Parts: sequence; C-alpha cells; structure tokens
Amino acid sequence: MTNEQLVSKVWNYAHVLRDQGISYGDYVEQITYLLFLKMDQERVEFLNEPSAIPRKWSWVELAKKTGDELEAQYRQTLETLAKKSGLIGTIFKKSQNKLSDPAKLTRVVSLIDREGPWIGIGVDVKGEIYEGLLEKNASEVKSGAGQYFTPRPVIEAIVKCVNPKIGETICDPACGTGGFLLTAYDHMKDQSKDRDRLHMLRHSSFTGIDIVDEVVRLCAMNLYLHGIGNGGSPVHQGDALANAGSDRFNVVLTNPPFGKKSSYRVVGEDGSVTTERESYEREDFKFTTSNKQFNFLQHIMTVMETNGRAGVVLPDNVLFEAGRAGEGIRKRLLEGFNFHTLLRLPTGIWYSPGVKANVLFFDKKKASKTIQTKELWVYDYRTNVHKTLKTKKLASADLDDFVECYRKRKETERFKRFTYDELVARDKLNLDIFWLKDDSLEDVDNLPEPDVIASEIVENLEAALEQFRSVAAELGEADE
Repeated sequence: MTNEQLVSKVWNYAHVLRDQGISYGDYVEQITYLLFLKMDQERVEFLNEPSAIPRKWSWVELAKKTGDELEAQYRQTLETLAKKSGLIGTIFKKSQNKLSDPAKLTRVVSLIDREGPWIGIGVDVKGEIYEGLLEKNASEVKSGAGQYFTPRPVIEAIVKCVNPKIGETICDPACGTGGFLLTAYDHMKDQSKDRDRLHMLRHSSFTGIDIVDEVVRLCAMNLYLHGIGNGGSPVHQGDALANAGSDRFNVVLTNPPFGKKSSYRVVGEDGSVTTERESYEREDFKFTTSNKQFNFLQHIMTVMETNGRAGVVLPDNVLFEAGRAGEGIRKRLLEGFNFHTLLRLPTGIWYSPGVKANVLFFDKKKASKTIQTKELWVYDYRTNVHKTLKTKKLASADLDDFVECYRKRKETERFKRFTYDELVARDKLNLDIFWLKDDSLEDVDNLPEPDVIASEIVENLEAALEQFRSVAAELGEADE
C-alpha cells in the first residue's frame, strides 16, 4: 500500500462520521487513538515488542465488541489510560470518546481492524497519516493545515549534518509530532550493537516539549511505537520558553513555530486561562522581545551544553529584523557561538504560502573573550529553485549537494564563505545574504509554472510586509 493510498483510506473513514457532525479535528483525534491501539497490538504480534497497555484495555478486547458494549469499552479504555503515568498517560491525556453513536463507532473499528497490517507503514503516525490528512483536508476543505511541518528532506539533511552520536542527549523544544527526534533516533540506532548503549539511546537520550496537547500526543505515540521511552515519557506538554529548566543538551534540533509574536495562553490545572504572555523576561535572555523566533533562539543558546551543536529552522526575519533585539541577538550568535553554516531553503515547501525559511547551524564553545565565529558558510538553495507541494515536491536528493558541501567546506556556485569582518560590516548586521542572479528575470524560457509564480508573489509580499514591520518596530524603539 502506497502512502497516498493509506492516507486516502484513512480519509475515507471521515465519510462515516460527517453526517454525525463530528469536526475534522475530533475525527483526527479519534482515528489516531484507535489506530494507535491497533498498531500497538500489531507491534506485539509482529515485532514481539512488549506493550505498556493492560490486556483489558487493548485492541484485542476492543475489537471483540460491537454496539453499546463497544462504546462502553472504548469510553472506559480512554478514561483508564488517561490516568496512567509515563508515556501512555501522555498519549491519552484528557482523552474522551467523541464517537458516541455505537453503530458508527462499530463501523470505524471494523474498518481499521480488517485493514493492515498497519505496522507495515513504518509505525510513523505523523508522516503517513497525520500530515497526509492535514494536506488532504487543506486541499478538500479549503482551510489551511493550521500548523507548519518541517519537510522530511530538510529534517534528514539537518540530522546528517549535525550527526548526533549515541551517548549524546538530543532536545527539540518545539517538537511537534516528533520528526526531528525520530530521525535522530534512526540515524543513531545502528551506531552500536551494545545492549546497554542501545537501552540508553531509547530511554534517556531524547527530550521533546510542545505547547499543544494534540501534537504532544502524536509525538508520544510515534516514540512509543518506535520503542523509545517505554515507561517514562521523553516528551511533555509545556511552554518551553517559560523557563530554561536545569537540563542541558548536547544536540538541539528544532523548527520553532513560525509567527511574529510570542502570545501564549497559560492554562491552569482546572483548564481556565490565567494569563497571556506577549514576551518573556528571563535572566538568561539578553534581550526582551515579542518575536517568538528570537526568544526560541535565545532559549536554545541557554539549553545547549558546552560543546553542543544545533540545527534550527528559522524564518528570514531572524536574519534581517532591525532594532536592538534583532541586531543584538545576531551579534551574540556570531560572537558568543560558532555560527558556521546557513542554509537558505527554497520557497514552496511549506503547507502555507508566504514562508521563507533557513537552517542555522551553530556550536556552543566555552566562554571566551575572542570572537567565536571566524567565518560563516552560506548555501543558497533558494535562487532559481522552484518547489511546490504537489508537482515539484522537495526530495531528499535535492539536499545531497548541500550535505556534501557542509562536510567538505569548499566553495561552489551555491556555497560561499563570509568572514566575520565581512558580516559585521553589513548594515544593521543584516545576514539576509544572496549573490546568485535570478535567471527568470532575464530569460522568459526559465519562467516557472503559473502556480509557482503566484505562490512566489504571495511570498514576496509577505517578505515585504515583514520588512515594513521591522522598520515600524525600529521606529517604535527609537521613540521610547
């Protein structure tokens, strides 16, 4: 079964529920609970892996029942597992049955039970099902996916370059559904045959945080189905920016949520909203700003262990936004860290148009009075590169040249070196660096397809608006 067929099959289950008035979000939530229970049973059956779910609440028991008995069993299963500690408790936190019609629940369970084995998809709920459903919904319901997901080829290239090793700790402070953590695990799992080191890899190497309950659940499901963190949960719901915590990590791999401001609802134990944050004032933050990406960048600077490494996806505004915070944080990145590589990503690779992003690679050395960044290597994979989610999707092979350049450090047409002196001489420490000529401006034969042109117009308008906002913020600071 291909990925597309799998997504279509799961999407078709929505037809069972539409006339019951179940929302898209509730459908995705319920289908992932049920698929997880089924895949956990297959994990025991086909992979001989232990299950953390008691037999009484397993898929085997659920699938035996129909009608009212099934509804009661499913409701009690969710209620019981939600009270568990560790990874299972994280997965089923606040879960409740929203498929209250026993006949429709019976049909959905029957559909899932007779398909499969689901475990054959590589047990990645995120990639094959959840993201596929989001994309399907975005195209059929004409509403955005609502969240940004890092393209897998980008994640894979970042992990290859940062090269985490068994024995190191890996953190994603905006983990989403776990793409970076899972790719890092796949990269590391064949590095040793030693059982103790592999046990350490599975149970004490990864930490993930996300502010959204739903994606934390999906991340926990993915980790559990890969045998990571069985028992305790390596991922939890929370606001990573609220405080630095006490843990420090050898490797940070992340794509913080895009968006201008750090505006988060803080929810109390009773579910009530107690306050809203527009900015974060932390002792370890050298600059107070409402820019979410700058706050995540400062947070990452803190939680990196000495000699730690980071690969971070950030939008263009981090490279050019003027004002005290923008210039100050870039200066700190250059002088207090070894900011050695910048990958300019192509447009058209995200679920939402208007996104221009980059990958920043930097290392944390021991505190020193000397400038840490001697030179910054920039790889331009945006100019004359046209991608779309459907017709010209980004593939892993597209970034092979970047990975090769990252390792060899030799200048090419797309890979250039800039010294520290060249960087600090730029106006307002603007690191929005390009040097290649856009061929389409002079050669009509090189024009991209109309849908790509339209998407790029939107992206350019968004970038222009971001520049205007930056100027307005700078003027505002000057008035204070």
